[in-house]
Amino acid sequence: MFTLRPERPDDGPAIEALLDTAFGPGRFAKTAYRLREGVAPVDGLSFVAEEDGALIGSIRYWPVSIGGRPALMLGPIAVLSSQRGRGIAVGLMQTTLEAAAKAGHRAVVLVGDEPYYARVGFSRVPMGRMTMPGPVDYRRLLWRELGPGGLEALQGLIGKAA
Repeated sequence: MFTLRPERPDDGPAIEALLDTAFGPGRFAKTAYRLREGVAPVDGLSFVAEEDGALIGSIRYWPVSIGGRPALMLGPIAVLSSQRGRGIAVGLMQTTLEAAAKAGHRAVVLVGDEPYYARVGFSRVPMGRMTMPGPVDYRRLLWRELGPGGLEALQGLIGKAA
């Protein structure tokens, strides 16, 4: 049985190896990665899944600004391919989305497959409501409210947090 726990500093090399395997070196060219450059992940929201002492999954969140308002960006989330289908990613998301809401965050955005992320409450951002500073398939731009009214005022450019 796997367990979920907050990420520790010594998890870094295992997380990078997992992300390299899951996404390859091209991941650094994606617009979402450029929003993370030089920015630390949000404290208390980076978690890992482990089993028998081995890291098998990881999730992180980053601070972003959407039209000048604070929000979170989920990602990357990765699970070892041999461990997929066990509910690890959904468990990581449920645990961390709950923690984000308790910490007072109001909204989360991500770029991903809507049918997959809809399982934890994400839906497509209405076309034209938000833009990103680089190429992105806007059909894959998703959001989720964490607190009442968290999405109402969000519109505009998604950029690095100030």
